Amino acid sequence: MVSLSWYLGVGAILFAISVVGIFLNRKNLIVLLMAVELMLLAVNTNFVAFSHYLGDLHGQVFVFFILTVAAAESAIGLAILVALFRNKKTINVDELDALQG
Repeated sequence: MVSLSWYLGVGAILFAISVVGIFLNRKNLIVLLMAVELMLLAVNTNFVAFSHYLGDLHGQVFVFFILTVAAAESAIGLAILVALFRNKKTINVDELDALQG
């Protein structure tokens, strides 16, 4: 039987990897979006672990809604990324700092 601390440890490791990914790579927009999604996955792992540990299904239902919103967010983010690449011919974050209307 795997205890709660193992699940929390995996969630903490995933969260730490995503934070390192955000701080080490600030140039590629795709990697930044993947790091944010990995951060959401780490939080969802903790929600499911606590939900199972407490015997309550509210955490798992909450994770279901979070995953639904995260899927929509990633689709919109990739659509914006494609539009930026078509206009600017780059996905480098440093070159995308100017907002134009």
